[in-house]
Amino acid sequence: MTVIRLENVSKIYPTGEVLRDVNWEVKAGDRVGLVGVNGAGKTTQLKIVMGVEEPTTGQVVRPASLRIAHLNQEFDVEPGRTTHEELWTVFTEANRVQHELARVQGAMASAAPDELERLIHELDRLQHQFESLDGYGLDARVSRLLADIGFEPDDSQALVSSFSGGWQMRMCLGKTILQAPDVLLLDEPTNHLDLETIEWLEGYLKQLSLPMVIVSHDREFLDRICTQIVETERGVSTTYLGNYSSYLEQKQLNREAQLSAYERQQSEIAKQQAFVERFRASATRSTQAKSREKQLEKIERIEAPDGDVKVLNFRFPPAPRSGLEVVKVEDLTYEIGDKVLFLGANLFVERGDRIAFLGPNGAGKSTLLRLIVGIEQPTDGTVALGAHTVIPGYFEQNQSEALDLDLTVLQTLQDAAPDWKYEDLRAMLGKFLFSGDTVAKPVAALSGGEKARLALAKMLLTPVNLLVLDEPTNHLDIPAKETLENALQMYEGTALIVSHDRYFISKVANKIVEIRDGELVVYKGDYHYYLEKVEQEKEQARLEAKRKADAAKRTEKLAKQKEKAKTRKTAKKKK
Repeated sequence: MTVIRLENVSKIYPTGEVLRDVNWEVKAGDRVGLVGVNGAGKTTQLKIVMGVEEPTTGQVVRPASLRIAHLNQEFDVEPGRTTHEELWTVFTEANRVQHELARVQGAMASAAPDELERLIHELDRLQHQFESLDGYGLDARVSRLLADIGFEPDDSQALVSSFSGGWQMRMCLGKTILQAPDVLLLDEPTNHLDLETIEWLEGYLKQLSLPMVIVSHDREFLDRICTQIVETERGVSTTYLGNYSSYLEQKQLNREAQLSAYERQQSEIAKQQAFVERFRASATRSTQAKSREKQLEKIERIEAPDGDVKVLNFRFPPAPRSGLEVVKVEDLTYEIGDKVLFLGANLFVERGDRIAFLGPNGAGKSTLLRLIVGIEQPTDGTVALGAHTVIPGYFEQNQSEALDLDLTVLQTLQDAAPDWKYEDLRAMLGKFLFSGDTVAKPVAALSGGEKARLALAKMLLTPVNLLVLDEPTNHLDIPAKETLENALQMYEGTALIVSHDRYFISKVANKIVEIRDGELVVYKGDYHYYLEKVEQEKEQARLEAKRKADAAKRTEKLAKQKEKAKTRKTAKKKK
């Protein structure tokens, strides 16, 4: 059964056309992934589905009673509420009545006798209203859902502010589920989440029977969740059945088939045109030539496949050769306030390593990168670059702080590389999709994706042999991520990377370092090797726990047997 259908939808803003011919549908059980470059109109399509925006032409077909819930990129929570109160805000009317009940009960404690009688009647009215709204049943629903999304019973009265971003995302997801939606819309749900939370989210969403529409640049997430992919390119949508990997294969096959058909037809057209030109004036074959010319006019032409959408096009400059030792971390201890992030941690980074650092949010991944480039200093121990020609380049996670907002795009590069020629800087900016008047755009007016591209361009102005990249794929669309992956794979220097993008990590990392209990645990292999090893470690831990439990049971059983034997022996003596 179709739940939502977009038919020939277009959307034109004063700045230009975003959507031209969008057609897709969501059926019961579907999990649809919307993909496309930044600016392709993915979020616009979600807004049109929700009714927040109207299409310029076309229509959205859906039942009038359809309930749509939307999980936004930004977590809409109030830090001063308890977890239970935060989820309760979903039930607007019941929440209002509950607050009124609390107000009346508070007033009764100090009310005069005549006022007390009025408050008693008011309390009775509100209690009946609360019951009619199934307030007590809703309260039980909140408690059950908190358990479903991983909260402990004691967490219900803890303040929202005491939880990490990942747990606040769970609260937001819980609020959408409590709305009992018919369709769930998810806009970049994995942004800012650590790997553990992303994996939890995948598992939770897969167990829901709700149809979903998902906007995401997380290819691994799309692979594991989606049952179909809708790509929007140049304003036109195309639907592919299956997950993200299946979409890539189908798109390539379709493109190859279209190109092959186009080339065959062009070859045949060229032959027929040559025949027409040769025999147009022939006394014996002119009639045949004219007939073929008419056939050529009527033929339905196959279009050549569209050229690829313009994407980033760059390589890192050749890396000056460093010594074998690039970074050495010895007995590192780092404290921030009362929290100890690292305690006696050690790490040796060799030339050519491409290391991805993993660990939950707050484990110290970004701090470690800042320690390596010298922005932070260790509490104890040492963090040092190698002694032989190590030249680091640092990409900060928060580009709004790393870039000078008062400069223009062009001025940013001119300020960083005053010796570069104007034409060379323009050529560099062109590789990062800044052309025409966009080079005069103030940095303050750039989007997150544009700032990330500008920061990458700035890094390429000076050759380095140690890339230190903190969440470099944040705000980048999928084609831009693929370009960065290719550039890193061809880079001859050393790279240290913090990222929550598992697909990206699997493409670029040749070593994994997990931050675990203040230490740096090294896995000398790629991401898939790391996953296998972690699974083996978990299995070994499970077997060890079982062995200990079995041993404890045997010891307890033996002790009981000895106690029984002792009791029997004592009983015999008494006889």
